[in-house]
Amino acid sequence: MSKDQKSDEKVIIEINDLKIHFGNLEVLSGINLQLFIGENLVVLGKSGSGKSVLIKCIIGLLSANSGDINVLGENTKDLNSKSLAELRKKIGFLFQSGALYDSMTVRENLAFPLNRIRKDLSEAEIETKIIEVLENVGLPEAIDKLPSELSGGMKKRIALARTIIVDPSIMLYDEPTTGLDPVTSYEISLLINDIQKKYKTTSIIITHDIECARTVANRVIMLKDGVVYKVGSLSDFENSDDELVTAYFKSKNNKNTN
Repeated sequence: MSKDQKSDEKVIIEINDLKIHFGNLEVLSGINLQLFIGENLVVLGKSGSGKSVLIKCIIGLLSANSGDINVLGENTKDLNSKSLAELRKKIGFLFQSGALYDSMTVRENLAFPLNRIRKDLSEAEIETKIIEVLENVGLPEAIDKLPSELSGGMKKRIALARTIIVDPSIMLYDEPTTGLDPVTSYEISLLINDIQKKYKTTSIIITHDIECARTVANRVIMLKDGVVYKVGSLSDFENSDDELVTAYFKSKNNKNTN
């Protein structure tokens, strides 16, 4: 899919009137959105606007108070724990921290999800997949290193490798460039595009990093006060006269609005 182009093909995720509150604090107040096959959908919004809560609801880490989330044709609220676990196997989730296991080498970190999800694979097949994903993220030489021996950018790449090694249909990225320098952030953004092409993924990218959005977005939504405030192409946002939008897109030095 080209930049600034919405897919005309089928909907992979559809969310209708999604609401969630924590005590008296309503975080999502009726979210509606569609994710189309093959696209990178960037989600923008101020801190506290519910961006991370949204994708945690999609994967079932949080339960909404009301509304519907349909993923790959299944309404998640109708799924039992076993069916939800099966659905999660088709979804890759990149946490902000990367969440690598400190006591495991890179090889062991990458083998871990395969041993849980792809029990049909032999040790040789697992090793082949590990080498393949490491080459795809540009770090084959890191295979026997511990996370403590890796830079922040390298950890992010390994976390991406661990996510894509099980061949997910959907990728959910929670602030993929947070804490990284501008050069490394750009490299991670390019890697997100590479993953989209090589693995045919459909993705939601939560980010404050406008340069990341510019690099990866096929379509953009902005959240405000728990609802979708604006939906459109990247050019729609960059050419908007809306003050809230221009606060993100018209500042030349805006790398992180948080």
